Amino acid sequence: MAWFKQAHYFEKSHLKLAHITDSHLFAHRKGLYFDVNTADNLRAVLSQLALQQLDAVVFGGDLTQDHTIASYTLFATLVSESDLTCPVFWLPGNHDELDMLEHMSQGQIQTAKRLYTDAIDILLLNSKGPTPAGWCDEPHLADVIQALNNSASKTLVFCHHHPVPIDGYLDKHMLENGPQLLNILVESECVMALIHGHVHNEYHLRFRELDIFATPATSIQFTKGTALWQQQDLGPAWRLITIEDDTFSTEVVWLNG
Repeated sequence: MAWFKQAHYFEKSHLKLAHITDSHLFAHRKGLYFDVNTADNLRAVLSQLALQQLDAVVFGGDLTQDHTIASYTLFATLVSESDLTCPVFWLPGNHDELDMLEHMSQGQIQTAKRLYTDAIDILLLNSKGPTPAGWCDEPHLADVIQALNNSASKTLVFCHHHPVPIDGYLDKHMLENGPQLLNILVESECVMALIHGHVHNEYHLRFRELDIFATPATSIQFTKGTALWQQQDLGPAWRLITIEDDTFSTEVVWLNG
């Protein structure tokens, strides 16, 4: 269970978490992704998060667009320059490299992949595959099964890729063994929901009785319901997750809303 070896314990049963994802940063602050300054967007999101009295932030992957170590340094710099005081945890997206994520992880940015209270577990999965599509390999799925079996708590699960189709362009890059993962989660009878990024918009779908939530990007959003790659100018967004004992609620917060 090496992936979940590092854990972070919260000495409280009520938590406020933020899920942010898909920042697509560049080596410099003026980098543009489809004509959007992604560093400025992330800075604005972090400024809003700093007002929320959060217990933690989960970054959901695709930190970088140009795959430079400087883009990871920029992410860490933007976090340190913000007024955010809670820890920031991460999981990898298809654009990310694990060694670069780990290199930037110090102080406020932490590497734990299991977050927990006395009443709930939160697991941060690795869905990065050999292609832009997602893949959870067998050893990782075995780690997930073991983590679920070892816990008596209700569980929230995060990953980067979407495990069910959204009827959009990015279905060509979805989690290819999504049904295998989802069946594991459902049959554990302890997972309340799976939350992911990657699709650059807000979705709420279901697989069997499991809720699946997609969080919009801090960078740009993509138009829903089209097989074409279309940007939608909605501004950045993030997801608030409120945990009370072994229950949770969630909502998406749009900065331009």
